[in-house]
Amino acid sequence: MNKLNNPFVEKEGYCCFGCQPKNPIGLKLDFYEDGDDIYSEWQPDALYCGYNDILHGGIQATLCDEVASWVVYVKCGCAGVTSRLNMKYRHSVDARLGKVKIRGKIVENRRNQFVVVKVNLFDGSDVLCAEAEAIFRLFTKEVSVEHYGYPEDRQMFYK
Repeated sequence: MNKLNNPFVEKEGYCCFGCQPKNPIGLKLDFYEDGDDIYSEWQPDALYCGYNDILHGGIQATLCDEVASWVVYVKCGCAGVTSRLNMKYRHSVDARLGKVKIRGKIVENRRNQFVVVKVNLFDGSDVLCAEAEAIFRLFTKEVSVEHYGYPEDRQMFYK
């Protein structure tokens, strides 16, 4: 697995809840490339739980959406926007079990305009707890760079 560089960190106005390490209330995710997959892991905190140490479903959806967006960044070479996110919650995520693992990959490319990303979220015991299907509308490379801060050099994602 190769750890990915976050080329957005020092950009003015960048305050992503999912991956900005300087966002005091954010998730501060790091990402890894593992073949066709993008992988992240995250230690749940009680601040992100609903009740009885169960990770809030909205946070699970955010984790899946963020991994899906990094799949688009790295595998499509452009920026995109979520047009649909379908979640299937299989089991509750007990935050006391340790790090949550999130893994996503492209399962369909629709004429280079939309991609379908499949994301799986596992609890600290490696039980599949949630599945997401994220459909992303892709921007051209030019629009990605000019309007969405995508790095002109895709290699910026690699250390």
